[in-house]
Amino acid sequence: MQGVFSGTRHKLEATEVDYRYVLANERTFLAWVRTALALLAAGVAVRQLALPFGLRHGRGLLSDLCLGLAVALVVLAYQRWRASHHAMVKAAPLPPAGVVGLLTLGMLAIAMLATVLMVLR
Repeated sequence: MQGVFSGTRHKLEATEVDYRYVLANERTFLAWVRTALALLAAGVAVRQLALPFGLRHGRGLLSDLCLGLAVALVVLAYQRWRASHHAMVKAAPLPPAGVVGLLTLGMLAIAMLATVLMVLR
């Protein structure tokens, strides 16, 4: 049974990680970065292009929520990539994916705020 480590069977010392897993980890990181980039673009577009909402600071609030989630997502994606890489090198369990929960809650908040702002328009 061959695991994450090329040519090893349940060794406890660090060995070279199979490049396929390293590249998969990098692709996952880049997917999170693309998501953050889309949130960044949405935040800028809402601030610059959206018509004013009925709520006084609605545009700014929605934009700031998008931009804040984008920044948090990039930071957490990097931390997740780094922790996953270290876990693979040390043959340790992978860290939990807290980024998924943050993105879910953030997108839910953005969707709810956008809905309220559209109703109040």
